[in-house]
Amino acid sequence: MKLKDLTIKLFADGADIVTMLDLYKNPLIKGFTTNPSLMKKSGITDYRKFAIEILQMIPDRPISFEVFSDELPEMKRQALAINAWAENVYVKIPITDSKGKTTFTLIEDLAQRGVKQNVTALTTLEQVAQVSRSLGTDTQAYISVFAGRIADTGIDPVPLMAKAVELLKDKPNQALIWASPREVLNIIQAENVHCHIITLTNEIFRKLDWIGRDLNEVSLATVKMFREDALEAEFVL
Repeated sequence: MKLKDLTIKLFADGADIVTMLDLYKNPLIKGFTTNPSLMKKSGITDYRKFAIEILQMIPDRPISFEVFSDELPEMKRQALAINAWAENVYVKIPITDSKGKTTFTLIEDLAQRGVKQNVTALTTLEQVAQVSRSLGTDTQAYISVFAGRIADTGIDPVPLMAKAVELLKDKPNQALIWASPREVLNIIQAENVHCHIITLTNEIFRKLDWIGRDLNEVSLATVKMFREDALEAEFVL
């Protein structure tokens, strides 16, 4: 498979403005996602200022911003505030609060109000089914299944993601996101099960040109890397 043959949408996952703007120049990038952890990692201290600034510079592709309250009423207030920032905003709502209480009622309420959501941190098919029901059929939404974290537990996420795609086939307003990928192979896996979107870090984006690369070339490039590093380090035996 070649990069040009992919039908899955590629979203950039991060909160570094310079990197986001650089990726914005790439026509392959169809959207952006952020979260509080990525913002913290990027040194962001003013959430709203960061969001408004990036939305002014990226006005025409979907960008997801997450609520961070642990109480449903405050989650709702934050969601409505975030929703008002721009037309291309999707509000990220976690599947539960930090105590494990589900957010299904909030998801349904926001969907009925026309708030575009990105429901995040899902790991089970049951969660996908319930979120899909809560989102209804009218308002555009993303459902983010953390396939990479599922794989981290030793479980193959591919069968679950294939079933999740089937669950959403009669919901054209809902798109499934393969979240937290760990390697380029995950893009091919997501493509093969007809997942709608995959989020990628900048580290994975830098490897995209390896898709479809001849394995003999990969072998030679690896040998050359070892050789060059050994020379640069001035190793002797």
